[in-house]
Amino acid sequence: MFLETPDSNKQSKGWVEVICGSMFSGKTEELIRRLKRAQYAKQKVEIFKPAIDVRYDEEKVVSHDSNEVHSTPVPSSANILLLANDVDVIGIDEAQFFDDELPAVCSALANRGVRVIVAGLDMDYLGNPFGPIPNLMATAEYVSKVHAICVDCGDLAMHSNRITASKDLVHLGEQKEYEALCRFCFVKKNS
Repeated sequence: MFLETPDSNKQSKGWVEVICGSMFSGKTEELIRRLKRAQYAKQKVEIFKPAIDVRYDEEKVVSHDSNEVHSTPVPSSANILLLANDVDVIGIDEAQFFDDELPAVCSALANRGVRVIVAGLDMDYLGNPFGPIPNLMATAEYVSKVHAICVDCGDLAMHSNRITASKDLVHLGEQKEYEALCRFCFVKKNS
């Protein structure tokens, strides 16, 4: 557990924000938007992503529509705590790929007076809660659930349906491997 007491030298209080939803829902786009606003406000920003996510770039956080921001890839959430020094805002992308210590790391950073913005999938391809995201949602001050559009019927989509044969829980992919589906279409395709 990474419990830290609040930093009395910080002028503002820290907190945790979670942006979650299915693939193609705009999570990373929203994370980048919030981080760019913080940079515009002259706040010191650091961005982290899991080292295993090399789909678009080894170092940059890149949204599906090619918006990007430089980041630091790390192998575990504990590295974020070690590398996040003298910052106002921390962004964490693809949080579902981090270990179960991520909620404690985010809380420790918030206790230091840091605004922590986390983006990730809330459910895996089977429709089950994914990685540390459920615990982050429970302990965060703010949670934004974003939705994609169902590729079958056009309703709001909340599921990332895998369309490849892989049964691995973690399978990096994009539109060739996943599609966004609403609840009804997800259940229909997976029954």
